[in-house]
Amino acid sequence: MRNEIQVKFAKLDAAAQLPTQGSAQAAGWDLYALEETIVPKGASVMIPTGLACAIPEGWEGQIRCRSSLGKKGMILPNGVGTIDSDYRGELKVLATWIGEGDTFTVGKGERVAQMLFAPVPLVHIEEVDFSDLESTERGVGGFGSSGQY
Repeated sequence: MRNEIQVKFAKLDAAAQLPTQGSAQAAGWDLYALEETIVPKGASVMIPTGLACAIPEGWEGQIRCRSSLGKKGMILPNGVGTIDSDYRGELKVLATWIGEGDTFTVGKGERVAQMLFAPVPLVHIEEVDFSDLESTERGVGGFGSSGQY
């Protein structure tokens, strides 16, 4: 059974488009570029959506790159952007162009990212001594220590 939440979106600009799903079972909601935006190679640019939203308390919005743009060479330099439930400003997509050519143009109205919604647990931090942490088979092995690759 799937969790159900209601997320309110407000258009900050008449040209803004509300998020849409590509299919009934799509995990992400497509976000659209409010205006044409040129992304220079290696630079990070904020792409406006013209939308603000109210995510329910206990949830977050995750902004992720669309695979079709990633395939062309656009990445989100912060990996996944987090929208906290108490943020009410404009949703913007931070994008970097690493593909072919000196620039990449995101067209007005183009699907530029996906937004996924995920529950956020209520976490309590407890300070303990290192020796009080349960041991594991992996132990203190860091980067690359959990596989043969």
